[in-house]
Amino acid sequence: MTSPHVFVVVPAAGRGLRFGSPQPKQYLPLAGAPVLAHTLRRLDDLGACAIAVGLAAEDPYWPKLRLSLKTPLVIFTGGAERALTVLNGLEALTDQAANDDLVFVHDAARPCVRGTDLRRLYAAALDSPDGALLARPVADTVKRGGASGEITATVDRHDLWLAQTPQVFRFGRLRAALASAVAAHELVTDEAGAIERMGGRPRLVAGHQDNIKITTPEDLVLAEIYLAWQKSQQEGK
Repeated sequence: MTSPHVFVVVPAAGRGLRFGSPQPKQYLPLAGAPVLAHTLRRLDDLGACAIAVGLAAEDPYWPKLRLSLKTPLVIFTGGAERALTVLNGLEALTDQAANDDLVFVHDAARPCVRGTDLRRLYAAALDSPDGALLARPVADTVKRGGASGEITATVDRHDLWLAQTPQVFRFGRLRAALASAVAAHELVTDEAGAIERMGGRPRLVAGHQDNIKITTPEDLVLAEIYLAWQKSQQEGK
């Protein structure tokens, strides 16, 4: 039996309003290059058939990005929500990808994902009909808050995980799941949620804390520290 081909979708159409910068966070400088450049270089090592990058309409920053990748790029226009952007990316790959091929979906603002984790995730996705995703077990005590800011409950953190990306699924399965959620006007905040909505149970693969998503200026500082540490330890490979 031949191995499925691999494709990648990177939603990069967001404006990063929570970051508070006029420039989208995926284009902010990080260790000598834009955040998105680091992210794409990590994904380049997957040996995928193509990486589809979803951009905002008339994105003025992308043409200035300097990249030297082995993997062909497919550029498409993102949607108003993440699910729409990813679905647009899948549509952009339909002339190349078969239903049983694997598609990795990865946040543009996660530039520190480890190559070893990408390979472990690929192996898990091959073995799971519902796909797989990187995630971290919740380590902190979790509180539920009320409308006035008071604690209403302490939540048992046993079996709670924080979802990361990449998330990997069979191409046709993810396309159908996202199309169904969009048609029903149901907001899904990650691809695993769309698969779960259809009755699937994606597999959790323990990732690492350094696979952070850059959301605040503090995260950008942490990402630079993590990249430097990974380089010294060869953890990016």
